[in-house]
Amino acid sequence: MRILFVGDIFGRPGRNIVRERLPRLVKERGVELVIANGENAAAGFGITPQIAEELFEMDIDVITTGNHIWDKREIIEFFNLANGDPYSPGRRLLRPANYPQGSPGRGLYEGKTRGGTPYAVLNLQGRVFMTTIDDPFRTADQILEKLQARVVLVDMHAEATSEKIALGWYLDGRVTAVLGTHTHVPTADERILPSGTAYQTDVGMTGPYDSVIGVEKETILQRFLTQMPARFEPARGNVRLCATLIGCDPQTGRAQSIERISLPAAEPE
Repeated sequence: MRILFVGDIFGRPGRNIVRERLPRLVKERGVELVIANGENAAAGFGITPQIAEELFEMDIDVITTGNHIWDKREIIEFFNLANGDPYSPGRRLLRPANYPQGSPGRGLYEGKTRGGTPYAVLNLQGRVFMTTIDDPFRTADQILEKLQARVVLVDMHAEATSEKIALGWYLDGRVTAVLGTHTHVPTADERILPSGTAYQTDVGMTGPYDSVIGVEKETILQRFLTQMPARFEPARGNVRLCATLIGCDPQTGRAQSIERISLPAAEPE
């Protein structure tokens, strides 16, 4: 079984390359399950209901997020409308599971792949150099205790490399994959941990790489040089789709392979 995780989709450039490149990638690689981090899909900050629906129409099964999930306030109502329908888009859009109890939305989705394999996606957020929320390690323990699915993918949305690596070791053998998001720079440390969990510190950004983590570089340079506030706009140059492809045994959930993917925008015909 093959699972594709698409790294942080940044603004319209990121959405456009997903629309352009994802269908062929899924077909050629025989992907059964597509997950993407979409917390920066709305002009680089947050996600709207309309954009979430747009991404689901691109055959993305589950959208994970992170600390920018609340940047667009209308997403709260999108979560609330999903309460009665387990298959609604509002259920398949996740926020980190370790936000305090009572926060809108959910941090876990359980479903079945195109081939009928049960799976779960768990979204967690780190605490080092980020907002202090509930413990992602103990939150994972509590959720995994109750899961029946063998195939479990974890999006660890965190700033600190050490925190991501620690969670990978902590969950080794208990989940199929722990994949990091948030820093927008793909790391070259993909591997299968000893007990069968695929791990990568950061999948990278799906968006413009002639930028500073997605934003127009001139704006960021001026911010560093002058310390003056400025409006951040998504850059447009060198747009790439960054993703990680996981191969696993659907019966045991153990990872068998992990591959980094980085695709440029297609050449115009």
